[in-house]
Amino acid sequence: MNTQKLVLRSMRKNIKMYYLYFFAMIFSISLYFIFSTLQNDQTVVEMVQASMNFSTAFQIAGILLILITIVFTMYATGIFIRRRSQEIGLYQLIGLSKAWVARVLILEHIILGLGALLIGTLVGALLSRLFLILFMNIIGLEVTFGLTFSGQALIQTLAVFTCLIAVTSLQIILTVYRSTLLQLFQANNQNDHFVKRPSIVSGILGLAGLSLIGFGYYMSTFIAYNADLLIYFMLIVLASTILGTYLVFHTTISWILYVFRKKQNGNLGLYNSLSVAPLMHRMKGHANSLTLITILSAMTITMISLSYSLYYSTEKDVRLAMPFDFAVENMPEEAALIKSSLEDEQIPFEQYQVDAIRFDGVWADQDPNVANRHRKTMLFSAEKMAQAGLDVERPQDGEAIYQSTRAVIEGMEVSSPKELQYASNDEDNSLTVSKSKLENVMNYRFHGDQLLVSEETFEKIRENIQEGAYEILSFEVFHLLDTTKSGAASDIFLTSVDSGEFITDFYSEHEASRQTFGLLIFIAGFLGLVFILSTGSILYFKQMTEAEQEKTHYRTLRQLGFQVNDMMKGIIRKQLFVYLIPLGIGLTHAAFALNVGSILIAASMLTPIIISMLAYIVIYLMFTVVTIRYYKSIVTNAL
Repeated sequence: MNTQKLVLRSMRKNIKMYYLYFFAMIFSISLYFIFSTLQNDQTVVEMVQASMNFSTAFQIAGILLILITIVFTMYATGIFIRRRSQEIGLYQLIGLSKAWVARVLILEHIILGLGALLIGTLVGALLSRLFLILFMNIIGLEVTFGLTFSGQALIQTLAVFTCLIAVTSLQIILTVYRSTLLQLFQANNQNDHFVKRPSIVSGILGLAGLSLIGFGYYMSTFIAYNADLLIYFMLIVLASTILGTYLVFHTTISWILYVFRKKQNGNLGLYNSLSVAPLMHRMKGHANSLTLITILSAMTITMISLSYSLYYSTEKDVRLAMPFDFAVENMPEEAALIKSSLEDEQIPFEQYQVDAIRFDGVWADQDPNVANRHRKTMLFSAEKMAQAGLDVERPQDGEAIYQSTRAVIEGMEVSSPKELQYASNDEDNSLTVSKSKLENVMNYRFHGDQLLVSEETFEKIRENIQEGAYEILSFEVFHLLDTTKSGAASDIFLTSVDSGEFITDFYSEHEASRQTFGLLIFIAGFLGLVFILSTGSILYFKQMTEAEQEKTHYRTLRQLGFQVNDMMKGIIRKQLFVYLIPLGIGLTHAAFALNVGSILIAASMLTPIIISMLAYIVIYLMFTVVTIRYYKSIVTNAL
């Protein structure tokens, strides 16, 4: 029998093993082809060329997707080789060389890969239009698409496929050449560890795991309020939580299960024997993969929630930064042109004139060596801003409110009264800033910190401030009354002002933010889907392998008279533990990360967080149900 016939016969014989690996490759190739099609679509290409942010985001996402694809495929290859380890050992036992065995496995691997490439490309081509339409809807563009096939995407996919084949072939060669016969015949049991009585060191390490996670959570509370040390704190939090998570899976859980078994005096019964006992023996062997899955779960939930929060609150956040649809500073001619053009186009609007004072302010309570102690400041009257249609709080006479959407990020949040000094003609040369608010009272494009004071304080400062130390500003502001005509009104505004002034309007800023955050949420959602399916599939693959390894145990229990339903109760407990513990720890990690993120980005996050977490939980529960059904088929057919 020649090698080709042996390969085909082996593939027919191992068809049940191959479908798992086949699915992994189809999944990886389909996702990458979809992403490549999006990346090479003409509409997307034009957006990428117009924005450095878009280009960078697509490049980073492409690299991450390739890395995820390679890692996921390598993991599936590892499981595939392990499940055939005894067959590989038998080949070597009858005298076949390791080179021959590796050549046969690589040939099977290439045949599978070519089939997966064909199916994955077809699936990707069919789904790519759906993803492109979804992407355009998210960023708010209306484009008509045809059923086109991207040749460039196919070339990129072929390149990645070649890399996958090369990497996994190298993995097969290394496994075959480095494994001894004894290791091959015992490969299915290499994660089983006899659980001895935990030592004092185990107890210390178990507590250390929980302590490190708690320490990481505690340190995360300082990140938002120490912008200068952001990277330093983030590294500490990451190192602490990752190491703590590893120790929890490696030691803490095994120690807790041992304590539980000891309380039962070793009499676990059927249910616990099928749930607690296997976990005790396998937990240390699964520590690396469970830690990786937990960290990836936390990263995915955090990434999706943050991006969704930014997209979800785009209009609100832009409105906080730009309270007026249009605003111009000391431009009476441009304001008159805008007014007449809006009237000509029959676009309803309201126009107001607002005066302000710009001066050099000095924050008296800050270190004299701090660079941002001297800052340009704009003073606005609360009464005048209220007349202009803003809902503002009137400060006490002699006090001011610091209005800025970037107060937290810039480290300018006012938690207690601070003194702002200015050049005055009398002894009263300071203003008490009583608090800060994360919203602007004037569009952010204009230079200077924004302070809101009472009309009386405003007039007093204007009278007392030294000549030449200030500038009187006259703002013409506009509110549009018909938002359906915002696009046309925006065009009028942008053509009426000099582009060199770098002035923008609410509608333009909102659309730009919507496209940016739309791209962010799409990439985050796409990568998040890959993360979820990859981590869920890894757990599913591991449980399938364990089910095959434990088949003889189930056969023995069935022969002793135990019923399928009784055995499944213990197995369901085990599966809930395997899936929900990493999920629960990942959700907790994500919750603390999102708490920091909500402060840094100052966005509405509750609804996006709930939606993201529920979606993640539902997908994981689907994997749990599929795994339980697979176990039930194994137990049912054990006899």
